[in-house]
Amino acid sequence: MSDFSLVVVGLLTAGKNSTLPPSAVMPQPSERSLDATEPQPVLKPSVTVEVTQPEFSTSNRPTSQTSPVLIPPTPLKKGGNPVKVPLKKGDLGGSINVLPLNQKSYTVAASEGNEGGKGRGNNITPLASQERSRERGVLGEMSSTNASEPIPPETQPKDAGLENIADGDELDDPMSQLTSVDQLTDVTPEDWSYQALKNLTERYGVISGYPDGSFRGNRSLSRYEFAAALNAALEKIFTQPQGIPQDDLATLQRLQQDYATELAEVKGRVDNLESRTAQLENHQFSTNTRLFGQAIVGLQGSNQVDVDLFPRDGVPERSGQAQLTLASNVQLSLVTSFTGQDLLLTGLQGGNLASSAPFVFTNMGRLSTELETNNDLVLSDLSYRFPVTDNFGVIVGPAGVNPANTFRGINPLEGSGDGSISLLGQRNPILSIGNGTGGIGFDWQINKRLSLQAVYSAELPGFTSNSSQGGLFGGRTSAGVQFTIAPTNNLDIGLHYIYSHSPDGLLGIGTGDNQLISPLAPIISPSTSFAFNTHAVGGTLAWRVNPRLTLGTWGGWTSSDPVNLSGSVETTNWMLFSAFPDLFGRGNLGGILFGQPPKITSSTLPDGFNLPNFLTNLSGTPGGRRDTALHLELFYRARLTDNIFLTPGVLVVFNPDHNAANDTLVVGTMRATFRF
Repeated sequence: MSDFSLVVVGLLTAGKNSTLPPSAVMPQPSERSLDATEPQPVLKPSVTVEVTQPEFSTSNRPTSQTSPVLIPPTPLKKGGNPVKVPLKKGDLGGSINVLPLNQKSYTVAASEGNEGGKGRGNNITPLASQERSRERGVLGEMSSTNASEPIPPETQPKDAGLENIADGDELDDPMSQLTSVDQLTDVTPEDWSYQALKNLTERYGVISGYPDGSFRGNRSLSRYEFAAALNAALEKIFTQPQGIPQDDLATLQRLQQDYATELAEVKGRVDNLESRTAQLENHQFSTNTRLFGQAIVGLQGSNQVDVDLFPRDGVPERSGQAQLTLASNVQLSLVTSFTGQDLLLTGLQGGNLASSAPFVFTNMGRLSTELETNNDLVLSDLSYRFPVTDNFGVIVGPAGVNPANTFRGINPLEGSGDGSISLLGQRNPILSIGNGTGGIGFDWQINKRLSLQAVYSAELPGFTSNSSQGGLFGGRTSAGVQFTIAPTNNLDIGLHYIYSHSPDGLLGIGTGDNQLISPLAPIISPSTSFAFNTHAVGGTLAWRVNPRLTLGTWGGWTSSDPVNLSGSVETTNWMLFSAFPDLFGRGNLGGILFGQPPKITSSTLPDGFNLPNFLTNLSGTPGGRRDTALHLELFYRARLTDNIFLTPGVLVVFNPDHNAANDTLVVGTMRATFRF
């Protein structure tokens, strides 16, 4: 799922989301707890689904990384309050919460009262939900603003009786109250009761009819119809501040006696109608679909870089050229709710910025918005999220179901449209391992400070960039779990574990050491399958020092074992980051990141199959990378309006490709983000 579409896609958050414009950092769980934020406006108490604007996918394949977009709140069900959820932007930036507000939680995804509106995926709109709404996780997304928000009472037709609808006869003018029975043309004036009621209604002005002068009902004034008018008159007359004259009181008493049976029937019908109306309101099936969009236009360029592919001789094999490119990335999210508690997310995205790896000769300079579809819209997300209980939500679908979209996000700089400018800066790289498209996952709010998310994801046939060996169980697959912990009100911790099967020797992370085996392996052993099974563990931490500063870090380690060879390959990565919400103004965000892209630290495959020493001396003997690449990134997101953001940024990679012989890479970008 793209970052922009996520939302929705954390289902178990217990906190409320703010509908303010995205701020630099999502408030920590405690700050986003129910007690700390004001409830969203609701028509009826119930569980609502909040959708955050989806984020853009950060890889060439249009997978939907969770992201959110802001959607207006919807009514909650009985026993709960509106819960916010970002469609995680893909960081769609949004997630979907299914948890009612009465289920308090202090974990990141669960409590989203974004001060600046930006959570871990910058919850800005359902698009973000397409991009990815990891902050809230699956439950979180469902608690975001409801896609099935009812029509506000003030916009609903007034005085539109059932009779009008049944007759298919709508009047241009609103119903107006009639003050004389003479205006009810189909009422016979000969009866004593007519004259008595006429006198009372003209004296007190209490009967309502139709502007065209007809009383209607069964087209004649039946005793039941007359009783209905009498009942209305009685209610109005007995509420008069002045006393009722004895003559009028006697007339009313006689009318009540003469029409006692009909008055009782009217009361019974009204009570029955009220009961049925309440039942319909509690069990209504209203399919509402909303469209959210995010468009990114970026101008980016790099310095001239000399690349020494094989540093054994110290002679650069390639000389790069300074590049300037103008590219766009568009994401659309259709958010549908059938019950007010569920969420069907359909994400489309397209772009014209291919991977920057070819012109900078390394994938370490890749930007978060890179996507090449020749400007054609492709399906990036098709997933359904729904609550099973108040604290347990499920996500399932053929697209957009993966760890990035299911796990609650902690990194406040995540968001391809409003967060970090680089692919590496979006999240801990191990969360992208496998890069699956479809599957099933859940989000379980265990208690206020602990939640558990899990997901199984696979490459399914028919999606761009998927391997030809795709399938639910036969191709690239991944399974993972994450514990999200909030030990204090301003500290969030995520502990991750991912197991993945790769049929082609690639981790699927898109940046750093993504390839595990020498490119000569198919030549050395053409009949061998180079599938790998990978175990990855890691953690992410965010500490909200104060409303204007969040410090954080993440780290990850992987161990990959070949299915048909001996040995293993290990990688590590780490990152330090700081976020400055509302820097120089509300809704702005400053960010600094410094860390190490994924690096092969050990490779013990048979001779000739090891990538590090193949690149060093073509031997392919066991060993790890000799040098270490370092990533430094600075960006500043300026909020021009609630829906327009401008982000200048610079990315510097020292020792690109973990090779000290390569020139330092510098990538600059000016990113404009439009949300609608």
